[in-house]
Amino acid sequence: MINLIRIIVVTATIYHAVPSQTDSTPFITASNKQINKENPQGHRWIAVSRDLEKLGFTFGTYVCVENAGNMTGVWRVEDRMNKRWKHRIDFLVDQKMKGGKWENVKISIESTQN
Repeated sequence: MINLIRIIVVTATIYHAVPSQTDSTPFITASNKQINKENPQGHRWIAVSRDLEKLGFTFGTYVCVENAGNMTGVWRVEDRMNKRWKHRIDFLVDQKMKGGKWENVKISIESTQN
């Protein structure tokens, strides 16, 4: 068994579950998960740009995020960003958090192959 770790450098930002930042169904993710309106950040979900999906960052994948301040840690991919974005992730947060952008963020997934 071989553990492969894929590390990608991205820009990370935040988003809120509101129509102006999502679509007309802000509490339903692209993976069809229901967002807790009272504590969206509690899910620890991220949206990824579509180019990252081709690299294995797909719905349900746990991602280790580094170099993102207090957002550093393990998050799960459950949403997809607008097609205009490349090499980018968005942290789902509650509306109390304003502003948030980190450059040179490292994201990684670990997979096991036989």
